[in-house]
Amino acid sequence: MFSFRLGSIPVTVLPSHWVGSALIAAMQLNGWNSGWPGKILANPDAPGRLRTQLAVVLIWMGIVFVSVLFHELGHAVSMRAFRYRPSIQLVALGGFTSPNASAPLPWGRDVVTTFTGPLFGVVLGAVSLVLLRFGRGEVLPYILESASVANFFWAAFNLVPVLPLDGGRISVALLGRAFGKAGTALAYLLGIAVCAVGAYLLWNQGVSLALVFALFFAYQNVQLLMMLWRTEPSSSAPPELLEAEVLFRDGKLAEARRRIEALSGRELPRSVLSRLHHLLGWIALREGEGRRALDHFSQVQGRPVERHALAAAFSLIGDEARALPLWEQAYQETHDPGILQEWAGALLRAGRTDDAERLPGVDLAGAYGAAERMAFLRGAYSEAVRFGEEGFRRRPTAEGAYDLACAQARAGDTRRAVDSLERARELGYTDVEGAATDPDLASLQGMSSFDAWLNSLRKSASP
Repeated sequence: MFSFRLGSIPVTVLPSHWVGSALIAAMQLNGWNSGWPGKILANPDAPGRLRTQLAVVLIWMGIVFVSVLFHELGHAVSMRAFRYRPSIQLVALGGFTSPNASAPLPWGRDVVTTFTGPLFGVVLGAVSLVLLRFGRGEVLPYILESASVANFFWAAFNLVPVLPLDGGRISVALLGRAFGKAGTALAYLLGIAVCAVGAYLLWNQGVSLALVFALFFAYQNVQLLMMLWRTEPSSSAPPELLEAEVLFRDGKLAEARRRIEALSGRELPRSVLSRLHHLLGWIALREGEGRRALDHFSQVQGRPVERHALAAAFSLIGDEARALPLWEQAYQETHDPGILQEWAGALLRAGRTDDAERLPGVDLAGAYGAAERMAFLRGAYSEAVRFGEEGFRRRPTAEGAYDLACAQARAGDTRRAVDSLERARELGYTDVEGAATDPDLASLQGMSSFDAWLNSLRKSASP
């Protein structure tokens, strides 16, 4: 397992990815082509056969790694275009890209960010095909041809309308948007039908491994359909609630709450009330009100409340003993790197540093940042300073220095807050107006050192 970054996008590669890529690589040892390495692999007595087998395995493991990474990068780039902060995780036979958003993506953005994964795969396959025309020797043409085939196949396979593939997510988003709950059910039924046809064809062809996947996907879609069937029929949401949801996604929390308050006193169906309390719970989380969030979530019926939302609410009230199992369950369900960092951050706040460091794939700098943000939201500013200092030591960034300054200012350590602001400026911080009006820096107002810092920031930001 190792981690790295592609620009601002963190990437984690789990050991299961190498196991999956090795399995795919081993399936290529049947010598399917007539040139290299097919002639050597087809002859058990051929000289250098073992070396060729090893080369084929390594080549295909590299192709799988690059192809899956490029596919997930397509998701991540489009998420960045929508101003999310995505992270990539490569697991087993595929990958997972999380937008690290505080709420589900709107249906249009979900479709776009999902489709760009296969699109990037098609682009990589086309580039490989073009380069194939200029390939020389035996090995390079084999690599380029294999890469083009793998990427075209992976893109086409992912667009099959079956969850959890990209095509299944797109069909759920589009049909759900067009026909509501009935459209979502239709998308699940479509996935089941496609799996049934695929399983029948694979059974006749004797392709056992692919048959297992088809049956597994069918089982997942049946489960989703049954869950949808058991929920209460949805009622049309009033315009105020729809507007509030849009405002929440745009970060306008106060305006979203005012739209919801306009519904007070009205008789609303239970499903709409649950949706309303679910949204109010998320607004409370964003505002750092853990108890208020739990109160709203307790009134949600007929729809699930995300485990990480409950975990965040308990962390906000300082009940890490109840939060930690929820963080762990949320990560086991989603394998979301952002949730992994929050889980590690909860362990750090609980004083279990060794346990946090042992979590597979954890980004400790991000974990300390998560611990700092949660401590800051619940008003434990000295604790936030401690976590912020460690996070900044591990990964010095302009954002980290600025957040640390806010915590130090709230904790009353104004001198060190100005020092951290200066460090933020040196690392590239440029938002003069944001800093000048930030309520977290109110204790610095009127200080000559803070005014001097603002002036230097204005000069560095001016053309």
